Amino acid sequence: MRFKLFFVLLIISGFSNFIFAQDKKEDDEVLRVDTQLVDVPVVITDKTGKPILNLKQNNFVIYEDGKRQETADFAATNVPFEVALLLDTSGSTRSDLSLIQRAAENFINSLRVGDKVSIIAFKSSRIGNKSTATSEVLNALTDDRTKLKSVLAEVKTRNGTPYYDGLLQIDETVFKDAPKDDFRGRRALVALTDGVDSTSAADFAEAREQFNQAGIVSYFIQVDTREFFEENLLGDCEGAMRFSAAQIKRYYRTFYPKSKIEKVSGFCQLGDFERLDISKSLYQLADVEMQTLANASGGKVFAVADLSEARAAFQKVAQDIGTKYSLGYYPSNEKRDGTYRKIKIELKGIPVGATVRAREGYTAPTN
Repeated sequence: MRFKLFFVLLIISGFSNFIFAQDKKEDDEVLRVDTQLVDVPVVITDKTGKPILNLKQNNFVIYEDGKRQETADFAATNVPFEVALLLDTSGSTRSDLSLIQRAAENFINSLRVGDKVSIIAFKSSRIGNKSTATSEVLNALTDDRTKLKSVLAEVKTRNGTPYYDGLLQIDETVFKDAPKDDFRGRRALVALTDGVDSTSAADFAEAREQFNQAGIVSYFIQVDTREFFEENLLGDCEGAMRFSAAQIKRYYRTFYPKSKIEKVSGFCQLGDFERLDISKSLYQLADVEMQTLANASGGKVFAVADLSEARAAFQKVAQDIGTKYSLGYYPSNEKRDGTYRKIKIELKGIPVGATVRAREGYTAPTN
C-alpha cells in the first residue's frame, strides 16, 4: 500500500515538473517574441580607412546604455542587403536625367549577387485642381538586374520634391514586412538628392522616428543644387523659381518659432534678401537632416558638386554596403517604455587604430 502511494506521488510529482517545465518554456518563448531583436549594422575600418573583413562574432561586444548585451545574431560582410534607391529628379537635376539613370544603373551593377533593390522616384499627380509631385515606389525588392534597368528607364523628371513622403514610403511600403533571416539588419536607403523638401505631407521628424525604429542604414549622395536655385530665385516673382508654401512655413516654424514678426505665406511678398535667407536656411536644414539619419544608422553622406560626380559616389556607397557586418541582440532591459537607448560596439582582438561606424541607438517600443 505504501509502495503504491509512493508510486502515485512520484507520478504526480513528475507530471507537475513536466507541466512547470512546459509553462516555463512557453513563458520564455512568449518573452522572446515580445522582446524586440535590435539589429546593429557595423563597418570596421583600420587606421588608414580600409575596411577590416573576415571578423567573427567574438570580435564584437555590444553595450546598451553601458550594459553588456548577449549577441543573438551575427552576419558577416558577404551576406546580401536590401536597398531602397530613392532618385530625386526635380530642380536642377531635371536636365541631367540620363546622367542620373546611368549612374543608378552602374550602382545596381556594382552590388553583389543576392542584393535586392527597389527604386523610388517622384511623379506628377493631381490633387483637386492642382498638379503636384508625389513619391512612387516603381518596383518591389528584386535582384533581377534586367528588370531594374527597365524600371530605371521609366524614371521621369518632376517639378517638386516630396522627399519626406518618399522616406516614409520606403519604411511603410518597401520595408513593410519583417525581413527574412538572410536580410536581418541589412536594409539600406540610398538617396540621390539635395534633401530640400518642397511638397511632402509628412515632416522629417516622422520619417526620422520610423527609420530609427526600423534600423535602416541611410546613405545620401548629396547633390549641391543651391547655386542653381539661387540664380533663379531673385528678381521678378512671376518669372523666378519659387519656394512652395510648405517651404515658407517650414522656414518660419523651424528658425523663428516664437518670433512676433509678420509671417509671409506667399512667395511674391518676399524681398530678395528674405528669399536668400530662406534658401540658405533650408539647405542648412537639409544638411543637418541627412547627417542625422546617416550618423544615427551607421550610414554616410557623400557630397557631390554636381551629377557628374554621382557615379563615383554611388561606387563608394556600394563598397560600403559590401563591408557591413550585422549584429543583433535582445535587450536585457525589457521595459516597453518608449525611451531612447544608446548602443556602443566594442572591438576585441582588432589592430590598434581601428574605428567603428554603427547604429547609435534606438527607441524602445511602448505597450
